[in-house]
Amino acid sequence: MIAPIPRDIPDLPAVPGPPLLLPAPVPATAVVAPTRRPLVALFRLAIAFAAAVGVGLELLLGTPARTLSYFSIQTNILLTVVMLLSASRAWRARRPLPSSVTGAMLLYAVITALVYHLLLAHTTPPFSMTDATAPPARWHAQWAALQLLHTVVPLAAVLDWLLLTPAARLHLRQAASWLLYPLAYLIFSLARAAFLPPSAPARYLYPFLDAEAHGYRSTLANALLIGLAMYALAVLLVALDHTRPTPVRRRV
Repeated sequence: MIAPIPRDIPDLPAVPGPPLLLPAPVPATAVVAPTRRPLVALFRLAIAFAAAVGVGLELLLGTPARTLSYFSIQTNILLTVVMLLSASRAWRARRPLPSSVTGAMLLYAVITALVYHLLLAHTTPPFSMTDATAPPARWHAQWAALQLLHTVVPLAAVLDWLLLTPAARLHLRQAASWLLYPLAYLIFSLARAAFLPPSAPARYLYPFLDAEAHGYRSTLANALLIGLAMYALAVLLVALDHTRPTPVRRRV
């Protein structure tokens, strides 16, 4: 015979132990007000100034239509805008720009530096954004512009990310979207060359995208390899962002 179930069940005692803290979906910036960071703002203003000077020098040395067609010029113009906005937010104690924007600009700056130093700096004839056929003389305007755009500014952008930006803000899901701009630039570069006459100077802006010299099959193969390298670089930046230490937050 089964015993009847009692109607009044006494309360069981609580199980002792530490309380379970669930992860909060609210970001820290929603509960902790950002502070003014004047030194960070000044550093980012310096980056924007260096990028603008490099672009300005190239515009003075070459034709605007040709100069503005280069990936490095477009990247430095975008980087100037992003750094100005980031400096303004740091100065006024506003929330930082979305990581999707700052991560994309970091990737493009690093790509600019790597492509120049690995693929363009030692080409024959020498790479130039003007009609120069000789290597730029050291410390002259053309040499200074190339160094600013492809060395100084990308290095400063990396230092800003490592030393002044909180860690673990980049996400793997953003990496694919960052490649949309390089893909659009590839289409623009090939379309530009198709509409220019064959005798036009600098019809193809980069030697590895010269379809006249290599054919479209080899050119697209080069573009695919570079695109895969870009995606691998984006994944590497995301991984490093989640493993590097967070910079000490100070009122700077």
